[in-house]
Amino acid sequence: MPEDLYLTPLTGSLLVFMVVVCGHLFRDNWKRQPKNWRLRSWLYGVPAGLGLLLLAFLPLKF
Repeated sequence: MPEDLYLTPLTGSLLVFMVVVCGHLFRDNWKRQPKNWRLRSWLYGVPAGLGLLLLAFLPLKF
């Protein structure tokens, strides 16, 4: 992995916030199942999943 790919504390914190918000919206959408709920679930679930992958595989640099 290239050494110039890393998360700073600020970007890591913002990424955690985005994952939490998107995950909550995904879960709420799944429970209610309003009109077009599957499309909205994809729109909330994909950013949450990508954010979790970034948090898992990119190092945090102080």
